[in-house]
Amino acid sequence: MTTGVRRRMGVEERKQQLIGVALELFGHRSPDEVSIDEIAAAAGISRPLVYHYFPGKQSLYEAALRRAADELAARFVEPPRGPLGARLLRVMGRFFDFVDEHGPGFAALMRGGPAVGSSTTNAMIDEVRQAAYEQILAHLAVEEPPARLELVVRSWVSLAESTALLWLDGRRVPRAELELQLVHDFAALAAVSAAYDAEMAGILIRILADEPADGPFADLVGRLSALVPRVPDQPLR
Repeated sequence: MTTGVRRRMGVEERKQQLIGVALELFGHRSPDEVSIDEIAAAAGISRPLVYHYFPGKQSLYEAALRRAADELAARFVEPPRGPLGARLLRVMGRFFDFVDEHGPGFAALMRGGPAVGSSTTNAMIDEVRQAAYEQILAHLAVEEPPARLELVVRSWVSLAESTALLWLDGRRVPRAELELQLVHDFAALAAVSAAYDAEMAGILIRILADEPADGPFADLVGRLSALVPRVPDQPLR
C-alpha cells in the first residue's frame, strides 16, 4: 500500500505555477476581478505563501501579463515563405486563438485597467505592438521602411488590436470572417498608400506579383469588382 506524498516545488517552479494559474483565471475574468485568495486556492497553497513568492498583487499580475505578452508577440512570428496574403491569414488565426483563449485578460491588458495600468504593463503593450510591427516588416523584406509604409503597418497593427477588442464584446461577427477581413484591410491600406506614393506602389507591385489567383488579396479584388456598377454597352453609330 502506498500513500500519496505531495512533492515540494522549487522557487522558480512554484512561481511559474502561480503565473499559469493566474493566466487561467484571467481567461475567464478581468485581472481586476481575480483575488489573491482565488489564485492561492487554485494553486493549492495558502495566501501568505503567494506573498512569499510575489511581494504583492501587482507583481504577480505583471508577471502573468509578461508571459501573456510574450506569447501574444510570438503569435505574429511566421516563416517568411509563400505569398504574403496566406502568411498574414495564418498570423491572424493565431492572434485570434490567443484572444479567444485569454479574452478578459487580453481586454484588460490592452485597455489598461486599474490593476494592470502601471508603467511596466504599458511598456509590455508597447513591446507587443513593436514586435508585431517588426514581424510584418520582416514579411515585407523591408529593413528601413519609408514613412508611408510605417504608417500602413502601425495602423494595421492598431486595427487588429481594436478589432479583437470589439469582437470580444458579443462576438457578433464570425471570427473567420474577421481574420480574412483584417488581411483585406492590410491590402487596402497598402493600396491607398500606393496611390499616393511611387515607393509604396513599387512595394505593393512586388507583393502582388507573388499572390496566387485564389489567395486572400485576389479574393478582395473580386469582392470589390462585384461592387462596381457595370457600364452599359454604348450602341454603335
